[in-house]
Amino acid sequence: MNSGAGVKPRAEIKPRALFLDRDGVVNVEVGYLHRVEDVRFVPGIFSLCRTAMGLGYRLVVVTNQAGIARGFYTEADFEALMVWMRGALRVEGVELDAVYHCPYHPEHGVGEYRREHEDRKPGTGMLRRAAREFGVSLADSVMVGDRCSDIAAANSAGLREAFLVAGTEGAGCGGRYLAVRDLGEVERWLLERG
Repeated sequence: MNSGAGVKPRAEIKPRALFLDRDGVVNVEVGYLHRVEDVRFVPGIFSLCRTAMGLGYRLVVVTNQAGIARGFYTEADFEALMVWMRGALRVEGVELDAVYHCPYHPEHGVGEYRREHEDRKPGTGMLRRAAREFGVSLADSVMVGDRCSDIAAANSAGLREAFLVAGTEGAGCGGRYLAVRDLGEVERWLLERG
């Protein structure tokens, strides 16, 4: 007879999150994306997100937005684009739980946006915010990014796994991560581990 020793009661199990960088993971990188007409979704993003949702993951976008800091577009422009993108994802059966962004840059920011901030990856501010707001267990969560700053943030926050999508960081990154060619590999990993 199984006594259930070592098994957490259902009430103690915290939700987990699939953290997604935006540019290069959700949408194709075009350089300071801020217009609807420039949005192209990365192949496999819809299926990955639907699978993650089915497995009980919260979907949280965490994105540095240096284009705001540099004055290329405004926070209102970013918010309007994200309303559109969330709607386009919803049509595909994908519901984002949250979108967090960091509009600051310590060197290239203009005016109030020129500063360091804990939310700017490799900082962990956006990941910790999701843990606070959704009760997410960071130790059970995963990150998909295309830059070393995504990997560093995931490692610093103690995430279960970090995935580096091929294409941006040719030399690889320091830290612990799994290099993947496409989002299908991340989806298969999630399915294999439930």
